[in-house]
Amino acid sequence: MSPKELVKQFYENDLVKTKIEVHKFFHKDCELHWNSSQGFQIMNYDDVFSFFKNINENYISLRYENSHFLEEEDFVTTRYTVYGRTIENDDEETPLAHYICIWQIKDGKLFKGHQISLPANETTIQTNSFSEIKV
Repeated sequence: MSPKELVKQFYENDLVKTKIEVHKFFHKDCELHWNSSQGFQIMNYDDVFSFFKNINENYISLRYENSHFLEEEDFVTTRYTVYGRTIENDDEETPLAHYICIWQIKDGKLFKGHQISLPANETTIQTNSFSEIKV
């Protein structure tokens, strides 16, 4: 499987419904450098595992809407919006955040990521700036 196919497979999962197995996608020595509205953090494998455990406890579904997948050697860049259905409001899917992430793939797994995220809002979604670009 190519690096791009691996990253696509990861983002095409509903990480809640499929109860994603972190070890299937993430390298044991993974590191995610994440700039968000909450500040900067570096997450290791255990942090990623805890993050997805928390997601599974608080959401009924999670969906990624990808607009870009760019591959160069063992690096894949993706741009996407995450939508979720919470336990408290399972009838409504809400846009949660917009992301851009560059993943380095090692041994067929997500190894090193550099990610930037911002909270989603209806204005950016309505501008269609996150629609898929055909190349």
